[in-house]
Amino acid sequence: MEIKGKVVAVTGGAQGIGLATAKAFAESGATVALIDFNVEALDRAVAEIGPAALAVQANVANEASVAAAFDAIVQKLGGVDVAVLNAGILRDGLLVKVDKETGKVKGKMTLEQWQAVIDVNLTGVFLTGREAAARMIDGKRKGVIVLLSSIARHGNMGQSNYSAAKAGVYALSTVWGRELSRYGIRVASVSPGLIATPMVLKDMKQEALDKIRDRIPIRRLGEPAEIAHAIRFVVENDLITASNIEPSGGMVL
Repeated sequence: MEIKGKVVAVTGGAQGIGLATAKAFAESGATVALIDFNVEALDRAVAEIGPAALAVQANVANEASVAAAFDAIVQKLGGVDVAVLNAGILRDGLLVKVDKETGKVKGKMTLEQWQAVIDVNLTGVFLTGREAAARMIDGKRKGVIVLLSSIARHGNMGQSNYSAAKAGVYALSTVWGRELSRYGIRVASVSPGLIATPMVLKDMKQEALDKIRDRIPIRRLGEPAEIAHAIRFVVENDLITASNIEPSGGMVL
């Protein structure tokens, strides 16, 4: 797909990988709709990108909010050609925590931790992907939907909720790639390794980051712009659908 002149919607577009992706597409001549829950961050992101960006406040885990967001994009920008489903959160924790001295369970991953991540990282992808596909079909646009999975889809200790959600996202990209091909819509997933986003740097302890960095062959975290480059590659290459790209620096969990 030629990016210039297209309308690109990016969820979680106000920071991190989402913002880097929106910038990359805007620099290539697209109009970008940044979908995010954080209004202040949205305003900063749009100011940073300039007139090619549209701020759309929405909660990706809420069905009515997602539908209204895509209706607004179609109304203001004429349609949707590309949707990058990037919004996500972390609520890490072990399934059970055991006291080393007593051997007794002293804590568990809470239902709230589980549900919050599933709601945003999996249900949010389902809702935004469904609404993007519907607008593409109704608008007779042969579009591209890119889902952000993660290397954690292979299973990462301390991330039962996140790993389950990202494995589900990977499965959705395969299913949708096959289902939507009849409408000229391509779907693929990108599964980053550990990326230096505000969410990762804020929510992960430095000790844990250092240990993980030592297991990455290139000996560093990835940068959001590198993932944006992978996403753009998926959009530009018409041969890619129902498949996954894993830019991880060779990281193995």
